[in-house]
Amino acid sequence: MGLFSSTTYSNMDDLYVAQLQDIYDAEQRIAKILPKLQEKASSAVLKQSFGTQIAESKAQIARLEKAFSLKGESPQGHACEATKGLIKEAEETLAASGDEHVIDAALIANAQRIQHYNIAGYGCLTNFASRCGQDEASKLYAECADEAGAADQRMTQIAEGSVNAQAASA
Repeated sequence: MGLFSSTTYSNMDDLYVAQLQDIYDAEQRIAKILPKLQEKASSAVLKQSFGTQIAESKAQIARLEKAFSLKGESPQGHACEATKGLIKEAEETLAASGDEHVIDAALIANAQRIQHYNIAGYGCLTNFASRCGQDEASKLYAECADEAGAADQRMTQIAEGSVNAQAASA
């Protein structure tokens, strides 16, 4: 869905499917980067949180695949340029050297940016699906949005509870 694409949105259903394909691609990419973020983290609680996010991402992919099925579509993604950019930033953090606490703070920042994108995407899909008569899919997206919000809150608690203070002391 690039800025200068030839995409046509003739109706809400077209937009809904395009957004579903976008978030499906995003989740596929996120599922690949999360284990790397977990491995790079030095904080045990941060590693655990990334482990939770890995499991949630797998569940979200399964929900998206169910939503495709409910729509009568095969699961397929359309390159999510936003997530590609967010992952590129995370890869820069993965390649970084320096104080482990500062790197943990950077990993949290990366993860929260990703979660904020997911919160927005799933929020839109929840409404779009409902408006397209896909109420069961709408509930699946709401569940995904709730998980993304909870992951974001966990990251904030970890940052404010220990990591940022340790990073500031580096």
